[in-house]
Amino acid sequence: MEPISIITGKAVVLAVDNIDTDQIIPARFLKVTDKSGLSAGLFEAWRYRSDGTLNPDFPLNRPEAAGATILISGRNFGCGSSREHAPWALQDYGFRAVVAPSFADIFRSNALKIGLLPVTVEQTVYDELVAHYAVDPQMHLTIDLAAQTVTLPDGRQISFPIDAFSKYCLLHGVDQLGFLLNQEALIAAYEATHPQPVVTTAYSRGKTEEQGNDSMSA
Repeated sequence: MEPISIITGKAVVLAVDNIDTDQIIPARFLKVTDKSGLSAGLFEAWRYRSDGTLNPDFPLNRPEAAGATILISGRNFGCGSSREHAPWALQDYGFRAVVAPSFADIFRSNALKIGLLPVTVEQTVYDELVAHYAVDPQMHLTIDLAAQTVTLPDGRQISFPIDAFSKYCLLHGVDQLGFLLNQEALIAAYEATHPQPVVTTAYSRGKTEEQGNDSMSA
């Protein structure tokens, strides 16, 4: 996982609330465990017409959206099933961050694990961004993870929340397993000074008593 420090990029707005994971990527694309290529199914029902051609009215298909790395969408983004393919598909498409008033908890967790940054903003800020994008579809944002700020088009900086552990992992480019592996020396030192207790089960106690009785009868 690549470390994240500052994300500066073009934004695209998909002003829809309650986008669920099946809308992000339909279930028929979930037969693979490889992350690459999943972008083909991203918002598939919206991006394409029934004849398979691109829908020119869908925001991601418009010329001004080309190269966008920040997705701005409505509240409760990523609700529905817990499929991890949803953040995979967004990341494979080229998005590095999603900005929304709120996220489904499981989607947020899955996104953080792969380095896709979910940025929660107030509803008023979201409304401002939607309005600004309507006037300037080349809108850019800067997201500073270390400072936990988003620089808006007018230069204002607003803060966003993120838990300390996820922030550490993203800044250092490690996932949860990588974090644990980096603590191997500390784990070994702890185990050396904290011997594991002997666990006696009912079965082992019975065997010990049988052996004792056999010794006495002998």
